[in-house]
Amino acid sequence: MQELNFPSYSFRFKNSENKVSIFDEIRKKFIILTPEEWVRQHVVQFLMHEKNYPKSLINVEKVLHVNGLRKRYDIVLFNPNGTIFALVECKAPHITISQATFDQIAQYNMTLQSQFLMVTNGLKHYYCTMDFENEKYDFLKMLPDYSSTFLNNSK
Repeated sequence: MQELNFPSYSFRFKNSENKVSIFDEIRKKFIILTPEEWVRQHVVQFLMHEKNYPKSLINVEKVLHVNGLRKRYDIVLFNPNGTIFALVECKAPHITISQATFDQIAQYNMTLQSQFLMVTNGLKHYYCTMDFENEKYDFLKMLPDYSSTFLNNSK
């Protein structure tokens, strides 16, 4: 698989019926390794190891309903109180991040009401905070770390 713009992580792989699978720590099962899944698994590791989010606050690939349609989000980070902190949209490395990509995640977020968004193709990463009042997003350099966001606020 292609090298991505993330630190190097150790993954578990399995080969079955000429298909390679990667172990997803969140879903606790092997998933067919596609270019998008490669990005998604790097993001999960990045969130746990670089941003220090507990595994228990990360959710991967669940269905949500947007305007009566079934959609699937890639990754959601929860606040300790169960509300959604960040929504992550993963694309395969060969997919260019475009305005349509941001429109897609913004549409999902109208339902989810996440405070932060991350869009990545594994090579380029974009981070935003939502301004719901003005219906826009403001770009950030990085997502906040778990410790700076939650541990300091709980004191």
